[in-house]
Amino acid sequence: MLTDHQERLLSYNGELLIFQLSKGKSSQGSDTKLTQLHVRRMTFDSCTKLFTETSTGSFSKCEEGVEMIHCSCASDFRTGILHPCILLKKKKKKNTKYFLLLLHNFNKFELVLHFKLDYELKEPIKLVAGPTVLWSHAKKLFHISPQTCTVLCAPVQFCSIKWAGEIEGEGVVVLGIRAACLPEGGNEQSVAKSDAFIWGNECFVYALEKQQVLTNASFLPHAYGSVVSCVHVCKVEVVRSKFRTSVVVVTCKSQLIFFQDGLPKDVHQLPYENPCSILVAAVEGSSQLLVVTFASGDVCAIWKHNLQVASSWKNVTSVLVDDFAGIGTEQILVLLKTDSVSESLNTFQITDFGNINYASNISYEDDSYSGEELQNNHFLTIKGLEARLQAVFGSVRELQQHLKLKEKVLMESCAALIDLVQDRKCSLPSAEKEGLVSLWDETEKMSDNCTSTPSIDKEQYVEEVWYRVVEDNLVVGVKLMETFDMLFNDVSLSLIMDQKCPSVFPTKCQCHVVTLKKAALAEPASHWQLEPLPKRIKLDCHNGKECHGGPSQVKADTKKVFTAVAHLPPFLALHQVGCIVLLHAKKKNRKDENPNKSKKITLSCGNILLSLIEISTGKYSTSVKDYKYTGSINDLVALCAVSLKLSFQITSFDCTLISINTWLQEQMECAPIKEYPDFLVCCKSGNLSGTLLQWNLITPFKGTLTVFCSVFITSLDHCHQPVR
Repeated sequence: MLTDHQERLLSYNGELLIFQLSKGKSSQGSDTKLTQLHVRRMTFDSCTKLFTETSTGSFSKCEEGVEMIHCSCASDFRTGILHPCILLKKKKKKNTKYFLLLLHNFNKFELVLHFKLDYELKEPIKLVAGPTVLWSHAKKLFHISPQTCTVLCAPVQFCSIKWAGEIEGEGVVVLGIRAACLPEGGNEQSVAKSDAFIWGNECFVYALEKQQVLTNASFLPHAYGSVVSCVHVCKVEVVRSKFRTSVVVVTCKSQLIFFQDGLPKDVHQLPYENPCSILVAAVEGSSQLLVVTFASGDVCAIWKHNLQVASSWKNVTSVLVDDFAGIGTEQILVLLKTDSVSESLNTFQITDFGNINYASNISYEDDSYSGEELQNNHFLTIKGLEARLQAVFGSVRELQQHLKLKEKVLMESCAALIDLVQDRKCSLPSAEKEGLVSLWDETEKMSDNCTSTPSIDKEQYVEEVWYRVVEDNLVVGVKLMETFDMLFNDVSLSLIMDQKCPSVFPTKCQCHVVTLKKAALAEPASHWQLEPLPKRIKLDCHNGKECHGGPSQVKADTKKVFTAVAHLPPFLALHQVGCIVLLHAKKKNRKDENPNKSKKITLSCGNILLSLIEISTGKYSTSVKDYKYTGSINDLVALCAVSLKLSFQITSFDCTLISINTWLQEQMECAPIKEYPDFLVCCKSGNLSGTLLQWNLITPFKGTLTVFCSVFITSLDHCHQPVR
């Protein structure tokens, strides 16, 4: 039954709103009894440290027997402005009637919604944007708003509502619990092993407007579904189509738990039992306080950043969070139990545990957290922070020592490798002396499958070692003797910095094989031989590729140069640096041997000395324009190694392609390279000026045009050979 007075409290924009229901008579003088809803706006005066009444209002169209069951703030879909909302109910014999009122400025009430149900609503009831009323009944989720004007049922099972709010891009969403069930067409074995099936409950998020479950949102683990009492979602954002969440939960076991992306991060045991609600206050100094209320009337405030108890109160009738002092940040308003709300305004406390601390008629003699104990609690907090800082400093020192040891081992290993390559006596650092554990037997010899051959004089197999600078790339080339060139497969190069370098900087190099055919003697042919095609195809035993005859039988002098391309700027950090050039290859086997068992060898090809002065003066620099005047084979190889290579296969069924070479020289103004006529340099003005081309006529009707674009390699992310 409705008593003579029924009161509710709500904070709104720093004001304290007091809603009261009282019985009255009709204004027309009849015996009809009505229930009037009154509102009082109270503001806090920091000078008098009291709440003063600023304005009042009333709504007299309520029927007799109306009760207030819920009040909170929600936005109006028409304007988007946040307004206080009050949900009333009128119980009848056959059904229950509900009214939703919205409070405007100047204390004007507006009836925005009314509906009937054949059952009574029970907490938790949520008011969200719209305003939309949400509740659960008979394991179903129901909602109604002024936009729908009718009660709608969500097409999902809903045991209870834990939280409701708005997410950008999703609209109103509801976090709830439901019983785990086997979906239609699902795999029974996979579902039986899932967390939801094991724990019997499933935590999920439902988007109200889209009418779908957000499968990519993880707020809580399913194991906590049956123990959650109240939830506060601190942060929700969408990153790459996935939800990043930060949630604070209070369980029925009086545990305060932080969850990050659905995983527990921290836990704190609360001092009281039967938690009811949780609030978050953003106080001065960018700190946050978690305020937990309990059924016994106890309230506990906890700092979010360190889970230290800030204070607690007993015999509390209401706790509100808002900017009552008008300073731009929030404070906690604690009202102690009295006979009425009006009397409780004489016994309250407003605090942010900083500069704001107003109290009225509160005695701290029996308070478990008095001023002296609160100061002691702060002292203990500082002590704990100091201990954590000392532990962090200790970890930093250990990390620094580890990095120094790592650098020392790397430098000693690099020095030993350089000594090994230069055929000098070398000794690896002992792991035991450094307090480390070796990953292999230090007495074990090198594997025979990957050995160095320093006994072979490099002059026996290396014809030339050189380097060039093309734009911001360093090109190192190695030309082997012809006898050794025919013995190797899978040849690659690597560079080792000289031990005189103060440090080893990471860089990468990319290996290429550039093959040049120098025209020596040509035997003109008046026409193409018309024998079958397989008869004219010969297999090049040097590279395993097919080569075809041409319009003239050319005796070519083939040169193969191995190159390594590295990014130049890291080398420029040193005034002068020497590099050892290593060649890695597999020795060719006999025809009857297994190619997978080819012996790996590593050969030292010599040293190169990089001088910053010589590089800056352009002594070793080259470009396509420079090559037209110098004609050096090394310059041509360097340009081929760093240029972007695009090959186009040209096939014609109507006419021969013999005239392509003439067309390139006359129409495209391409000048052939004298010693290597396969290569041409475009001299025509425009975007193609300076472009290097290669034309290879395979058959009279088929050929390959290779374009070496002047887009130099500056990113070597997909390379395989590192520079050590």
